[in-house]
Amino acid sequence: MHIRGGDPGHRAGGAVTGPILWAVVGATGTGKTALSLDLAEAAGKAVRAAEIVNADAMQLYRGMDVGTAKLPEDARRGIPHHLFDVLDVTEEAAVARYQRDAREAVSAIHARGSDAILVGGSGLYVSSVIYDFRFPPRDPALRADLEAELKLAGPGPLHERLRQADADTAARVDPRNGRRIVRALEVLAQGAQTHGAALPEQPKLWNPRTRIVAVDLPRDELVLRLDARVLGMWRSGLLDEVDLLRRQGLEHGATASRAIGYAQALAQLRGDATEQEAIAQTQALTRRYARRQVSWFRRYRDVAWVGPDASAAELVRSA
Repeated sequence: MHIRGGDPGHRAGGAVTGPILWAVVGATGTGKTALSLDLAEAAGKAVRAAEIVNADAMQLYRGMDVGTAKLPEDARRGIPHHLFDVLDVTEEAAVARYQRDAREAVSAIHARGSDAILVGGSGLYVSSVIYDFRFPPRDPALRADLEAELKLAGPGPLHERLRQADADTAARVDPRNGRRIVRALEVLAQGAQTHGAALPEQPKLWNPRTRIVAVDLPRDELVLRLDARVLGMWRSGLLDEVDLLRRQGLEHGATASRAIGYAQALAQLRGDATEQEAIAQTQALTRRYARRQVSWFRRYRDVAWVGPDASAAELVRSA
């Protein structure tokens, strides 16, 4: 196994004592899930038991299985999994709430004497757990005013206002994502100099016993894998899954309805896109999302960059 980016056994002040917080990160489709299972089994054989904590924002949702490549319970090798299927599709996924819940799960796992393995590709969600990452306060009245303006004028004027007030944040926020634009303006209006929902320049670990493993693939290989995965989603019944979730209120969910693949399947069900168009758009958006994920995790320091065939036993020994 070739590890790039440093030896994970010589970080945060040297040898590790006590349970570890592992973070298995990387772009979608790189094999994080399989490696996390191997890592949990290897830790159990060599040191202590391990449990897995989800860090994929869309896998928080009940019923969103095919389009998120969620691991079925009967394939989890008997390893405890946490923070899967905890939200209805009509609920909003809030990273601040996730941070609280994930850290509580990690602390409980460590209290049981086990390692915790945080696994997922949602960069902000991962960062909120492993780093000293604090979120700005909320102002419900101000937010309601901004949301009313969003409903009336659309995201364009609000994004332009954000660009004028905080160009760096505006560059990170999708101009079509009204929810994130509103949140950024809400924070700025309360006196913060920046939105703040970004990885700090010099992040500090929340838990010094943290080991970060990033799974990587050559770009051309990853693109082929991602395109094939999207085709597989449609063949495995994504449209039926979305049709069922639609009856449960998916279209009214602020977060779930915009998930890549689900938004396109909804468009197909409404007759706004053909199947070919829905698949092609999902492939393009998935490739773009993977690029953003890689860029996000490249900023992490002290990371073991590995391939999907990495030896979990070697990772455990090096920790």
